Formats: sequence, C-alpha cells, structure tokens
Amino acid sequence: MRDYLRYGMVGGDLDAFIGGVHRTAISFDGRAVLTAGCFSRDVRKNKECGDFYRLDGERIYDSFEEMAARESKRADGIDFVVIVTPNNTHYQIARAFLKCGIHVLCEKPLCFTLEEACELKRLADEKHLYFAVNYSYSGTNMVKEARALITSGAIGKIINVNAEYLQEYLVDDVGKGDQKMVKLSSWRKDPEVAGISNCVGDIGSHIEHTVSYMTGLRLKRVAAALDSFGQPLDLNANILVEFDNGAHGVFSSSQVCVGHMNGLVVRIFGTEGAIEWQQENPNVLLVTMKGQPAQIYNRGMGYVSERSAQMNRLPSGHPEGLFVAFANIYKCFISTVLKTVNGQTPDAGDLDFPDLEDGICGVKFIHACVESSAKDSAWVEL
Repeated sequence: MRDYLRYGMVGGDLDAFIGGVHRTAISFDGRAVLTAGCFSRDVRKNKECGDFYRLDGERIYDSFEEMAARESKRADGIDFVVIVTPNNTHYQIARAFLKCGIHVLCEKPLCFTLEEACELKRLADEKHLYFAVNYSYSGTNMVKEARALITSGAIGKIINVNAEYLQEYLVDDVGKGDQKMVKLSSWRKDPEVAGISNCVGDIGSHIEHTVSYMTGLRLKRVAAALDSFGQPLDLNANILVEFDNGAHGVFSSSQVCVGHMNGLVVRIFGTEGAIEWQQENPNVLLVTMKGQPAQIYNRGMGYVSERSAQMNRLPSGHPEGLFVAFANIYKCFISTVLKTVNGQTPDAGDLDFPDLEDGICGVKFIHACVESSAKDSAWVEL
C-alpha cells in the first residue's frame, strides 16, 4: 500500500507564477512528490527548474511527448501530471499523457473546442483515468459551505443569481489597438494562444464554474455583450444567463474596472434566503434568511457543515487564501488517485474536484458567449 504519489509538471518554470502556486499547494499535505518535468521550451529554464527541485537529470525532459512516453514505461513513473501551460497547448499535452495511461490535472480552460474536450473525455473514460480541471475557487472552504447550505434547501428554490469578477489590469489597453503587452500573461490577448476569448475564457469561466458548484445548476443559454476596445480579444463582458431550473441571472467579468484587483463576488438568491461570497474576503459567507437580520458565517467555527469542517486548514480568524483553495483541489484529487493506485474505491469526498464534465461546461460557456456577442447579444443555447 502506497502512502504517496509521484507527479510531473509540464510548464511552470521558476519564472512562472502559476507553476509555483501549484507546487506549493501540492506540498501542503505531503502526499505527492515532484519527480519529473518539462518546465519550459527554453533549455536553460527547464534545467534550472529541474535542478532547483533536485530532480534526476534523466527526468528533466525536453518535450512533453518524451516525458509521457518514458514515464509511462518506468516502474517508478509518475502517477499524474500537472499541466500549467498556456491554453493552446492543453489539449495536445493532456491527450499525450492520457494515451500513456497517466492521470491529469490541467489548468483551465480545458481546451479550445468542444470536439477536443469530448475527445479527452473519451480517452479518460477508455483508460479509466481521473482528470481534474483547476477551477480553483471551488476548493475554497466557504464556497463549500455555501454549496452545503444551498443543497440542504436552506435558502429555498434558487430564483436569481448575480455574479461578477472584476479586475483593472488591462485598462491601459483600452483603445490602443493590438499592442504587445509587457505585462502579466500577455499571451492572454493573443487568439493563437488564448483561443477565442480573453476575459470570458480567463475569469468569466471561473464565474460559471463557481456558481455551478455552489448551486448544482447548469447553464441553459446565454445572451452576451463582449467588448474588445480595439484589442483582438474581449476585455469586458456582460452576460445574461438562464439556468436549467428556469432561473435567470447576470454575470459580469471585466479586466478594465478601475479599483478592482481580483473581485470575484457571487450572490445566490432563493425563495427563503440569500448567500453572498467574496473571493477577496474568502473566510466569510454572508447568509440572509427571509425576514431575518443578515448573518456572517466564519470559516472554522462549530456551526459550519461537516464538509466545510473536513476541509478546514487553520483555526478561525487566520486567513486561508488561494494557496489553500488549490491545496484543497489537490487534497481531493490526490486522495482519489492514491486510493485507485492502492486498489480502493474513492468516495464522494475524494471526488469533490472539478472534472472533465466541468471542463466541458466551461468550453461550451466560452463559445456560447462569443457566439451570442457576434449575433448582437442573441440568446445562444449551451
């Protein structure tokens, strides 16, 4: 019986923000060890990262294809791979590792097209492999508390949703044409790398998944207005949505809202009450029942749900943030893979991570929003 896993990473050299977040999050529970990697197409950066993490030189690979093929043949090969590269490479990399029988955790969005997404699902099912998509905010403790409250029926039937994800970091690009940025994630504005959407694909997709995770609802159709302000891809989006239970809502995602850093806010309204969660204040949940004063739920207290308590990392009052959200995704994913490796059956708690179905929903959402905007904000079915 094994008590830890071996993992590899594609992308995420020492200069890459997101790779460091993933490695730190995985280290929280000490049940997976970085064993192999292809961290960069730059030979120097690739070796530098592998050496920093004291990898065997033979397991610092020049290409992801070589890494997948060779690791799958080793008796001590990696159990799963983490993909932290730009969007345009997700499909090819994930496909290579699935074909070699290796479990996958991939950054979002899953891939460019629905056809690619369905192919990854087919391969994973065929090979009996687990595949997580890193919609990280569903790992946040109080998002899980919101899900538990809503599932219990505490706020009644959901009748309205209002959610926003507002940033300001691209406001200087408004009206300046297709200029190359020397900024964080400049590739996000390049259609060849980012795909058909920047703002909706990057942060709008987080709204879609976080709302879906909290409520258990799926989107039925959208009517979207995307603004590019002279750039090749959208920087701003306002989206009317309809859910499969008939409820409606409004999603707003933007990278040009001055004064907002990383403002993901989700408000769920039901017939008996309402719930609000703010990513920049992640340890708190605002719960208001009909005819009652608003209540503030704090993470780590005795009144929270069993699931929220299970995922608690620190005593109440000590802020848990993005690293913990990532770590909780990995806690579930690693438990699932580890039990599978040991011939055991994962339970519902283990499987509490965003999977390929969630990734497929994200791809559908992005495409529907872009199509709707091109059709003068006409309703488009997902």
